[in-house]
Amino acid sequence: MIYKELIIGLMRAGIFGFGGGPSVIPLIRHEAVNRFNWVTNDEFGEILAIANTLPGPIATKMAAYLGYKQKGALGATVAVLAHILPTCLAMVLLITFVNVLSNSAIVTGMISAVLPVIAVMLGVMAYEFGEKAVKGLGIYIGILLTIVCLVLIQTISIHPAIVILVFLTYGAFHFKIKTKLKNKQRGVE
Repeated sequence: MIYKELIIGLMRAGIFGFGGGPSVIPLIRHEAVNRFNWVTNDEFGEILAIANTLPGPIATKMAAYLGYKQKGALGATVAVLAHILPTCLAMVLLITFVNVLSNSAIVTGMISAVLPVIAVMLGVMAYEFGEKAVKGLGIYIGILLTIVCLVLIQTISIHPAIVILVFLTYGAFHFKIKTKLKNKQRGVE
């Protein structure tokens, strides 16, 4: 039964994830967290953070992790194949029509219509993760870290994987530091 769920969930995310990694992440999240309950929302956030730090396509790494978590190495193989095979087959079939499709007003209109949907899905996911960050870190630290992240990535042009690693490291020690500060304020050592 779990193999069937892996195939259905990750195939669906792979087929409807138009536009690459960023558009697939909310779809995988929906399948893994809401539909099949393979992981919790918090676990998904951790998987996403770790997958972002590793090289390669993020959706494939996430599919492999989810499959591995459910059924080990065979589950990872099934999940990755379910996620990538439909797209690979579609590409092989469509490659013969590339010239015709690339100049089609209908295809251009379809692509234009899908982009706002992807933007909204990413926005909702970012809002939900932001909510969790504020809940865990507090509003001031959450806003401060968001600004620091934007400056590091947009202004200084530090690679996002490095920024993610820095924030993962900070997150690992955040609650330890927070507890230590509270104990100091109370006079407890």
